[in-house]
Amino acid sequence: MLHLTKLAVGIRDIDHLRDVQAERQRQQGLLRHRTRNFPRRGNEVVDGGSMYWVIAGTMLARQRIVDIVQDQRDDQTPCTALVLDAGVVPLVGRPTRPFQGWRYLDPDDAPPDLPALGAILGADRLPVALQRELRALCLL
Repeated sequence: MLHLTKLAVGIRDIDHLRDVQAERQRQQGLLRHRTRNFPRRGNEVVDGGSMYWVIAGTMLARQRIVDIVQDQRDDQTPCTALVLDAGVVPLVGRPTRPFQGWRYLDPDDAPPDLPALGAILGADRLPVALQRELRALCLL
């Protein structure tokens, strides 16, 4: 298993990511993220891997990658589509430097899911705005 990381350009927070993707899924039917290059290690990625989204400089969310297929952009330019599960899982935030394209992420280096840690700490009972601020500071 292997994960991918990607900058969520133009996305403000996890709720905004969910809203944008819900609209794309409504319009296209299939939730996918188009990218130029096909991952050479694609078989490892679809074997339980996820897309780890970097939002505003912090790795904050992930989505399971269901499939990787050849696709075409609206102008018929060939590309690769990373087919994503609709479920967005919040993560324990980790600062991440900007990069271009996507990068592989080893499972041992991936930040943990927030619900498991949040349930232990009781963070899920905090107001949403406070949770957002604490995540942005990588304190939650």
